Amino acid sequence: MFRVYKLRGVVRIDPSELDKGLETAALSELKKKFEGMYSRDLGLIIALRNLKVSPEGYIVMGDGATYHEVEFEVLAYVPMINEVIEATVENVAKHGAHIRVGPIDGLIHISQIADEEAFFDPVRGAIVLRQSKRVLMKGDKVRARVTSVSGASAQRLPRMSLTMRQPYLGKIEWIKEYKAKSGGK
Repeated sequence: MFRVYKLRGVVRIDPSELDKGLETAALSELKKKFEGMYSRDLGLIIALRNLKVSPEGYIVMGDGATYHEVEFEVLAYVPMINEVIEATVENVAKHGAHIRVGPIDGLIHISQIADEEAFFDPVRGAIVLRQSKRVLMKGDKVRARVTSVSGASAQRLPRMSLTMRQPYLGKIEWIKEYKAKSGGK
């Protein structure tokens, strides 16, 4: 789930950056600090916007940089259990399909692809459903539900486990076929 948070703090602006203008220099410093950062409280910070910098700052003895109060918004992605996402299959392997939701990796284990047995076809580089002969390949668009989120730390982004074993989940073409058979309901 994407969220917008309003944050406040103090930014240090190096004297060499002051010629760029106060807001430009502050935004540059904040982007270095926050963009791409993962926080347990906020999630993965993707972008900053609506920056307001106090024109009055202060100088700390022996530093030479100016410090200014700032207020800004961050756009963050927080993966949520049971959230339904749509993504593109990045890779297919023996153990399942790998997807990316923004910058976060997800795995749909081969046992969670569909309600029927699935196997990996190394010749095609695809997962094939045994009864219906449906095929899941790299580049396919899928809809899946997040079942678990793990491995998040300050140095490592979280990973998601997903399932497509429910009605209206799976490869988008499969969902369209299902809707057509059920009368569009």
